[in-house]
Amino acid sequence: MTPAVSVILPVRDGGPYLNEAVDSILDSVFEELELLVVDDHSTDGFVGRLERADPRLRVLSHTGEGVSGAFNYGLAHASGPFVARMDADDISLPNRFLDQLEYLERNPEVAICGGKVELFSDQPLAGGNLRYQRWLNQCVTPRQIHQELFIESPIPNPTALFRREAIDRLGGYHNPGWPEDYDLFLRADTAGMRMGKPGKVVLKWREHGQRLTHTSPRYTIERFQAAKAHYLVHDRLNGRPVIIWGAGPTGRSLHDLLAAEGADIRGFLEVHPRRIGGTKRQLPIWPIERVDLLQDELVLVAVGAAGARTKIREWMDARKKEQGIDYLFVA
Repeated sequence: MTPAVSVILPVRDGGPYLNEAVDSILDSVFEELELLVVDDHSTDGFVGRLERADPRLRVLSHTGEGVSGAFNYGLAHASGPFVARMDADDISLPNRFLDQLEYLERNPEVAICGGKVELFSDQPLAGGNLRYQRWLNQCVTPRQIHQELFIESPIPNPTALFRREAIDRLGGYHNPGWPEDYDLFLRADTAGMRMGKPGKVVLKWREHGQRLTHTSPRYTIERFQAAKAHYLVHDRLNGRPVIIWGAGPTGRSLHDLLAAEGADIRGFLEVHPRRIGGTKRQLPIWPIERVDLLQDELVLVAVGAAGARTKIREWMDARKKEQGIDYLFVA
């Protein structure tokens, strides 16, 4: 019988977490699935210890290298009309696929279903992690995801459930010079695909020091910014000139990346009185009230301090400026 969901779990040296991740999929309330564990040249021996008398589990040896290639190798062997992503160090909750498939059935226009997460760790979680979790779990509708996509990826990669035609159309994961999962969701947005999440937590997302987000050079802030600049210029801006809110290091770095991609940058906005009236990158620095004089410019808000987005959104709302139309958060 053809499974409804093909779950692809790329792994390189997943260690003792791998068993728990595999069990969490196979113990799902939704049973019409196959689990493809794609071994990306592991040396720790844990893939070889996966002994399950469950015909839904298949272990594949990736002939190439890298997590993108491993997923795509699994995709070539997957048979389900829905394809799910899973990581070797996380825990999928029992009702995950029931909740996600029900959401996709109710929302046939959605191509990619993500999910809310619960971050956990052997160590106490820092305030930044908790703020990040809160943002992820508040960003659920296709409209919210489209509006906030340039802050960071609103879809936690191991929660992704794709309609097969969507992931095939995207050509799987690519190998850009920035995070491959963020690149995939930016490409999906460029292609006009809608993304959304059901209302329940579907995954326990493990935070630890060996995650790729902490060890891979692709996951630096500079690489995230490079991805944003590329897709802003080549899709979302559609030729519109921009003004950058924030003349500090983040705004200046974004300016340089946007300029390298060919963006038309008109100036900066600032609240810092010592910066207003000066220049950065040979462009004027205006007070934030300059938004009242906007014509066709899009304001890119490159300010990511805790609580700043809420204050800026309220300030913009008071001036009848619409997120996604007049301004976009990019930090």
